[in-house]
Amino acid sequence: MPKALFILTSHDTLGETGKPTGFYWEELAAPYWILADAGWQIELASIKGGKPPADPSSEEGDAMTDEVRRLLADEAAMNKLAHTQKVDDVDISGCDIVYLPGGHGTMWDLPKSQALGDLLARAWDKGAVIGAVCHGPAGLLSARLSSGDPLVHGRRVAGFTNSEEDAVGLSDAVPFLLEDQLKAQGGQHEKGPDWAPFALADGKLVTGQNPASSARVAELMLEAAGTPAAD
Repeated sequence: MPKALFILTSHDTLGETGKPTGFYWEELAAPYWILADAGWQIELASIKGGKPPADPSSEEGDAMTDEVRRLLADEAAMNKLAHTQKVDDVDISGCDIVYLPGGHGTMWDLPKSQALGDLLARAWDKGAVIGAVCHGPAGLLSARLSSGDPLVHGRRVAGFTNSEEDAVGLSDAVPFLLEDQLKAQGGQHEKGPDWAPFALADGKLVTGQNPASSARVAELMLEAAGTPAAD
């Protein structure tokens, strides 16, 4: 059975606002089920290990998708989520996909994690697919390849846009603007309309713009890994 590793944020506070944040449920749930239903084993890790914090807004209204409900109702999945591995301790030797779900929490701890950066570089060197959606590409900023170049340098990438950050009123709350930093590292940033699904693959690097892009990111990761999604 092929194996995928999902790495979640452990950061729970939205900067100086004091509001709670964390990972975004849809960005975990939609890829989780698309890969699981295609026969993949899913392992969960986080920056600190243990139970990662969820953004409470991702459990409200339209954010509560069928995939999120399915995940919340799945005892085995929720048990894995309550006991994630610490990213420092993860063995990626058997992983063919490494995926970074978003949520605003990722903006604080993923880019600063040397362990994550090293893991992503090792995964890339061994030919694994690396995927990220929404704010998840913040984690890509931590990765330097053996050449010394940033992982995103010269590659097509997507992520939460400056205009979307403005729309949610958090441009001044986050430590940086993701679109700007992806460009600063040499990424060829592409985007679609705000809130519309937009995802792309550049070889084995797969990225998406926002929560609505989560399912397409999962499909593209499977394509890049050479395995189709379930019908």
